[in-house]
Amino acid sequence: MNTLRNRVQLIGRVGKDPEIVDLEDGKKLAKFSMATTEHYRDKNGDRIAVTNWHHVSFWNGSAAIIEKYVSRGIEIAVEGKLTSRSWEDMSGTRHYFTQVVGYNLVLLGKKMESAVEN
Repeated sequence: MNTLRNRVQLIGRVGKDPEIVDLEDGKKLAKFSMATTEHYRDKNGDRIAVTNWHHVSFWNGSAAIIEKYVSRGIEIAVEGKLTSRSWEDMSGTRHYFTQVVGYNLVLLGKKMESAVEN
């Protein structure tokens, strides 16, 4: 039951080519944005699309797979957990950042050239 406490599953398209970071300690990090789109009909019957953007990161072996196979526009499924942090800049403004730290990745489809870039 503990695995259900902080679990996210998303299916969407990669917004930009992943940024790959090789750290000094030998670890590898892959970071990218991902768009998910939901559709509904408004009161007039018009179909409305709502797109949400998500920050996603993967570590080590998964990051190596992402580096090799994932690029902008490809459809993927991600399973992971939400993490968030906040900080205060020099002017005293508080900033918040939430991301999905992934642990499972499924490549679902080919690149779609019309994918929206954030």
